[in-house]
Amino acid sequence: MSNRRDFLKVAATGAVVLGSQSKFALAGMLDPQAEAGKSRVVVARDAALHGPAGSTTSKPDEKRVLALLDRAIASYTGLDNPVEAWKRIVPAGKVIGLKTNGLGGRGISTHAVLAMAIAERLQQAGVKAGNIIVWDRNARDLEVCGLTINTDPSKVRCFGSDVSGYEDQPVAFGSVSVKLSKILTRECDMVIGLPILKDHELAGVTFAMKNMYGVIQKPWEIHANGCNPAVADLNRIPVIREKCASPSATPCLRFTTAVPASVRAAVVSQCAHCGRRPRGCGPHRLATDRAQARRGRRAYTGDRGPSARYIATAADAAHQLGVNDPARIHLMEV
Repeated sequence: MSNRRDFLKVAATGAVVLGSQSKFALAGMLDPQAEAGKSRVVVARDAALHGPAGSTTSKPDEKRVLALLDRAIASYTGLDNPVEAWKRIVPAGKVIGLKTNGLGGRGISTHAVLAMAIAERLQQAGVKAGNIIVWDRNARDLEVCGLTINTDPSKVRCFGSDVSGYEDQPVAFGSVSVKLSKILTRECDMVIGLPILKDHELAGVTFAMKNMYGVIQKPWEIHANGCNPAVADLNRIPVIREKCASPSATPCLRFTTAVPASVRAAVVSQCAHCGRRPRGCGPHRLATDRAQARRGRRAYTGDRGPSARYIATAADAAHQLGVNDPARIHLMEV
């Protein structure tokens, strides 16, 4: 499929990618040429995101990141004004959490510039600064992203679950029973994920869904069998599904800022419009194909099993978290 090859090329450069399940798209705001029933992926890219050709910097240019976000959000909503576009996406008067991923250390962590760009547009769209929380497991994970811990309620807050703590009682679905971060359960009304696209030694390839391992107390307990079906089961826990996929016409956003170590960090985002049907795992599937191609599609053995099997599980009838068929993905570049 040529669209999949195009996606692989896009992810090797600076890009913003937004996807949605077109059947549940915001009424009248998506490309009328998009095929019905497909996850819609919108791509905006900038080859100079990290500076001119030959540049050795790993930090994306702030203005270019913001411009990419604006272009992608405008295309997704059909609105020229990015602030008005964000107003269509985020619920008014609610607390928005930006879930980063700094577990991998510097170089393979969420870029602070992306988190701050999103926070800037959220504020311009009417979200109070104190109603934006940039968060992860702990201070260390946030600091390696280039973020500064801050709990001042008058500003954009940034702190980890080491500050908030975890719920006393576990919640369960399928194979998992976990204690959730109080930032997720008590602070946030909507969560925008800022995960990392990477090659994981057990799961194969990880992206937006695996980022939810950072919202539980003991993630190491659910890594058996290549994280399958644990990743899918975790994302089906009601509070995660509801807050990472808001009801009605509000889409769920997921942005990512890094790729496997062999490639200079890219900026990619996934915006999966949610509802009672699959939430748009299409971008996740394309991202998986991209990472596998980059590493040479090496075979996994033993406990690892086939790469990223949890993606197919997430798309099955029991989970209904998205699509696992590239033929059901409509890719468009803007």
